[in-house]
Amino acid sequence: MSNALLKVSGLKKSFEISNGMFGKKKSVKAVHDVSFMIPEGKTFSLVGESGCGKSTTGRLISRLIEPSMGEIWIDGEEISKRKESQLKGVRKKVQMIFQDPYASLNPRMKVRDIVGEPLAIHTNLSRDERNKKVSDMLEVVGLSEYHADRYAHEFSGGQRQRIGIARALILNPKLIIADEPVSALDVSIQSQILNLLKDLQAEYHLTYLFISHDLSVVEHISDHIGVMYLGTIVETGPKEVIFSNPQHPYTKALLSSIPIPDPRMRRERIILQGDLPSPVNPPAGCRFHTRCPHAVDRCRVSEPPIKKGEGEDHFVACHLVD
Repeated sequence: MSNALLKVSGLKKSFEISNGMFGKKKSVKAVHDVSFMIPEGKTFSLVGESGCGKSTTGRLISRLIEPSMGEIWIDGEEISKRKESQLKGVRKKVQMIFQDPYASLNPRMKVRDIVGEPLAIHTNLSRDERNKKVSDMLEVVGLSEYHADRYAHEFSGGQRQRIGIARALILNPKLIIADEPVSALDVSIQSQILNLLKDLQAEYHLTYLFISHDLSVVEHISDHIGVMYLGTIVETGPKEVIFSNPQHPYTKALLSSIPIPDPRMRRERIILQGDLPSPVNPPAGCRFHTRCPHAVDRCRVSEPPIKKGEGEDHFVACHLVD
């Protein structure tokens, strides 16, 4: 993809933990050899169970966490090895929308200051100029100018998330990392926020990395999808291919769990046995083989390579895929 705004190659992150004061330190492999690309103006979604490493991947790309290995290219710049003092220019290009609209806003600051803070850090605009930009951006996300002088606790969850979106957009970034942006909201409000994100993407030509565990939400907003399991991507491809013809057993199990709104229809559920293995001691071979109903001996000893799947840009990491 020559027009890719974001390229991630061989991304890895391990966290050191210890068992008590004299316990031996262990390594938690939160993200293991993750690679994908996002074309400019498109939406790539990472999906998977809680603890699979998708949120950590988002924080690595935004450099809120320093990667252990791998490369991160944003708009032609490699940023994975830059020091904190060298990241100010990157911050203007990459912004995040966080999962919790309650915890992500400073309760001691008014909305005007919350949304305008990035302008105070990254620009030389006067206070009046910053206030004008804040008022305009609040209108863009569906709020009004009089909301600017209120505190975060005076708003509903959906309104707070709109404030978070306004803060993310105020610097005109190219890449937005949306980490579960609607999971804490009511279903009726979720659709409003998703539609707002799609409208903003069309208006400002934004590129999204969308992180979610809800496949029905992902289907609504995505162009491409990456399915993560235990720190690694097991299948990736265009949305239409992933939903119509999934190849990896884990992807099939996730899709079988999507509720059907028509009570007269039935879908065959794939029930995975066992719990998600610990990232401290991941299984040898294919990481999914301990829960896979189709696992063979080869899956237990050999890590599956990425193979070409159905159609263009579709790839699967599974020994059983022809």
